[in-house]
Parts: sequence; C-alpha cells; structure tokens
Amino acid sequence: MALSTHEIVNKLWNLCNVLRDDGITYHQYLNELTFILFLKMAEETGMEGDIPEGYRWEDIKNKEGVELATEYRKLLLFLGTESTGKVRKIYNDAQTSIKEPANLRKIIKNIDELDWFDAKEEGLGDLYEGLLEKNASEKKSGAGQYFTPRSLINVMVRLMDPKVGERLNDPACGTYGFMIAAHHHILADIDIFDLSEADNNFLQNEQYSGCELVGDTHRLAMMNAFLHGMGGNIALGDSLSSMGESIKNIDVVLANPPFGTKKGGENPTRSDLVYPSSNKQLNFLQSIYRSLHQRGGARAAVVLPDNVLFEDGDGQKVRKDLMEKCNLHTILRLPTGIFYAAGVKTNVLFFERGKTDKANTKNVWFYDLRTNMPKFGKRTPFTEKHFAGFEKAYVAKNRKKIKDERWSSISRADIAKKNDSLDLGLIVDDSITKVEDIGEPIDIAKTALTELDAITKELNAIIKELG
Repeated sequence: MALSTHEIVNKLWNLCNVLRDDGITYHQYLNELTFILFLKMAEETGMEGDIPEGYRWEDIKNKEGVELATEYRKLLLFLGTESTGKVRKIYNDAQTSIKEPANLRKIIKNIDELDWFDAKEEGLGDLYEGLLEKNASEKKSGAGQYFTPRSLINVMVRLMDPKVGERLNDPACGTYGFMIAAHHHILADIDIFDLSEADNNFLQNEQYSGCELVGDTHRLAMMNAFLHGMGGNIALGDSLSSMGESIKNIDVVLANPPFGTKKGGENPTRSDLVYPSSNKQLNFLQSIYRSLHQRGGARAAVVLPDNVLFEDGDGQKVRKDLMEKCNLHTILRLPTGIFYAAGVKTNVLFFERGKTDKANTKNVWFYDLRTNMPKFGKRTPFTEKHFAGFEKAYVAKNRKKIKDERWSSISRADIAKKNDSLDLGLIVDDSITKVEDIGEPIDIAKTALTELDAITKELNAIIKELG
C-alpha cells in the first residue's frame, strides 16, 4: 500500500529511536538522515551524475558491519572535500555520529524499502520540509529558532507577490523556507513552458538567494533547495559581517532574522550600517532596507520582535531612518505562542524602498492579531484562516473603508510625537477588568492606604518621643 508524504515523514522520523542508544540528538539525526537521503534521492531523480562513481547509493546500500561503517565514513569525507558544487556544500564538514554499524544498516535498509515512486509523485521537497518541521516541533532539538510557521510564511509571500525576473533574498535564511514558498507561489502563477530560455534560467539559478550562519542549518537549506529544483545560492556565513555588504539590488526580501544580541554585545563588522548596534534585529533591519534597490517597487516583509518597535537610542534612530528611506505602510502585530520559542512577541513589518531617501512614510497601518486571540499551540494550531481579516484589509484599494476594530492608521506626525515609537495599534484587551467591575478592590486598597498612613503617623510620634 502506498504511503502518503505524512506517513513517510513519520516513518523516517521514528527511525531516530534506533539511534537513541548511540546518544544522537534529533538535530544530529536530521543531518545524518540528510547525508543518506541525498544519495537515495539523487538516484531516484536521475541526478547521480553530480556524485562521483564509487560514492553513490548503490555503493553503500548492500554493505554491512564494519565494512559499511568504514565505507560510509570514507564517503562523507570524500564528498565533503573532493566533490564539487552543491554536493560539496551539502557534505561540507560532514561527520557521522552513528557508532553502531547495525543502526546505520537499519536506516539505510528502511530508506531503500520505501515506495519512492509515490514519494516523488507527492514531491520530495514536501517530504523533506515535513522532516524539517518535525525537527522544529521537537523541543529537545532546539531547531524551532530556525523555523517560521508555514502559515505565516505563505501569507507574507502572498502579500509580497514576487514575480519571475525579480531578485529575492533572505539574509538569515535558516532552512530556506521563505525562498521555497516564494518559488511555489511564482510557479502557481505561470506556465513554465511559456518562459523564454533566459527567464527560465534566471528562475532556476539566479532568482533566489540567502545567507545562513550555522553550518548544519546551511546544509539543510542546500538540501531543501536541491529537492525543490532550485539553484543553491545560499552563502555560508554572517550577513552582518562584511560579506553582507555585497547583498544589493534586491527586489524582494522575506525574512525572520534570529532574535537576541551579538555575542559579547559587540557591534557588527559591516562598515555600511549607519547605526551599528549590539541588537542584531536592528542591524538586520538596516541591512535589509539598504539591500533594496531604489528604482521603485522594491519591498520587504520582515518578522521582528517587539523591542525593535520601542527601543530607545539606536532603536529610535533606525526606525526614523527606515521611515525616511522607505514607506513603512503596514505593521502586523502577531499573536504569542505561534513560534516554538515560547512567549516571544513578534510583528511583521511591510515596507517599500523609496526612490529618494526622504519622507517616504506618511502614515502606518496597524493590524492587531494579538489581543483577544486564542492561546495557540498543538491543540489550537495557528493557520492561514486566522489571517483572513488582515489580508482583506491589506489588499483593499481604499484601506479607510475597511470596518475592522483590529485595523487602524497612525500618521507619521503622530508617531514622531511618540519619539518614533511603533509600539502602537493594539486594541483594548477584554481580559482586563473594566473600571466599573473593580470598585471593591479599589475600596479595599483605599482602606489599606488609610490604615498604613495611620500606622506611619504613630511610628513617627514614637520616634519623636524617643529622640
């Protein structure tokens, strides 16, 4: 019986249980699975030409014991140092954590026995993304920080509406989720056979790019791109270092930069940021709007935590600079509980780079998807249907005609009066007790204060007598 993608994902993920005795973590397992899956999927997709003879699936699938362990280690070393292109990037610094050859044999055997014809029909890329999501949802894996909810990614991509011929970038790309969703969006709108050879080549090899700092995550991103038929223009490094200065002339940025401060509170090593800060999100925000071209139409949608909206000092300077250089037209206040990191309060900033560097933001529209929302988690999943009201308001030809209490507009002049704070647009929280319902607690407090005042007077009198 044919297995669905979901069933194959569960079957592959459950193989991790085999490796627990080897002390292997979920994240290590996903890397291990990637090394093995790449060989199998290259065979299934007819792309083994990229892998040198003697280091292919056929060369390890029937081996056992010490011979298998030896050949597998040799294969990882060779492909990571002697191969070329995407193969070398995927196997860069590859090492196995599997100590027991029998466990390695079991994983290879199980992968070989899967119905890969049906898996290919449903999409190998979707299968791999299922594994990435499984890894992110496992709290012990610690990978949630690299994973943005698919529902949020899809909405951001839909509203940015990228087209063939535009250059897209994610400067902190994780496993490449935004770029892959953008690729799906573009393909859904076109007939690829109608494209010119030049447009098709651009789409496959130049349209998308990203940067990822963490080696293991970069590997997963490369594998993800490969399985979706996309060129792997994914740099391994820090886009807040000098290498990020080359990210220019971009049409669309989609990103969820990592939260936190730079190690040791250091400023970035880029020389082109006007307001370098130890706050990584402020640096990413600057690097993103600087990467957009000024011909008109260059745009971005970026997930950022609340502190970016209200932080003083550099925060205020960066927000002011953003609103000068770009039209910051929309801020979506996201609900808590939608990321695997608990309690993080986030927003999506939507902006378009101006043709000049002055006075591009006239007013900012806010949509509050945070207040009076259900508590999201496994029992109440956060889905695209929760964005319906926001999407309707966002795309409206006349935003002023939208009747939705969550939707509000604040002028640039009024924002300036609040020290350029953007921590705005939240509606009244129904959970806060209304004034007329708190008469009794107020009376109790007043009584307590009166009693405290009397006690204070008595103590002062005693002190005066003793003195």
